[in-house]
Amino acid sequence: MSMTAAIPREALMRRSDLMAFGRRSASSDTQYKIPRTSQIIFGERQYLLRVLDSIDRTAISPEQRRTEQQTIERLIHARTQELNRLNPDWDEHISTVLGPDVTPEQLDELAREAPESDFFLMRLISEHPRTGAETLAFLARHPYGAVRENVARHPNADAKTLTALSRDRTQMLWYLVASNPSTPEPLRRRLQQQAKQMNRKHRAK
Repeated sequence: MSMTAAIPREALMRRSDLMAFGRRSASSDTQYKIPRTSQIIFGERQYLLRVLDSIDRTAISPEQRRTEQQTIERLIHARTQELNRLNPDWDEHISTVLGPDVTPEQLDELAREAPESDFFLMRLISEHPRTGAETLAFLARHPYGAVRENVARHPNADAKTLTALSRDRTQMLWYLVASNPSTPEPLRRRLQQQAKQMNRKHRAK
């Protein structure tokens, strides 16, 4: 089983993501519960691995070290099982995406077979330089905003996908589309003009 020692940037959810995907708790109108996506589970596992490493390097009694190691290892195993329930062979899928020989066809297959809640895998695929236009078109409809952002800035995205993203009403993706070198020139000029108008309005306030 492959486990990265440090938490990559992709493992972290932004505060805006928590608001977008949170839902009100049945027990409280003021508390929010967020779905346990692969990013959250993976982040917890990476943190536990760091705690385990800290215990190994800390001057504590052998008995305490053994007890705490066993406890942390059980939690790490539980997180690994949870990832595999979400998407079987999860670590192997991540290793494939990060491998030097991954093909566009493999990336497409992994993207289409993964559950929507595997945010971590989807983010890796949506920013991979070998991801093809058809896969990006598929990912452009993903509910996770960070995935759509990656598609909006990806140089392999085609004109149809970029045009659709520029009209996304759920988040401001048009500014990323405007900076994408693959965006058709007429659309880029229109979006850049839109940006200038917004800047003028902002300065006028």
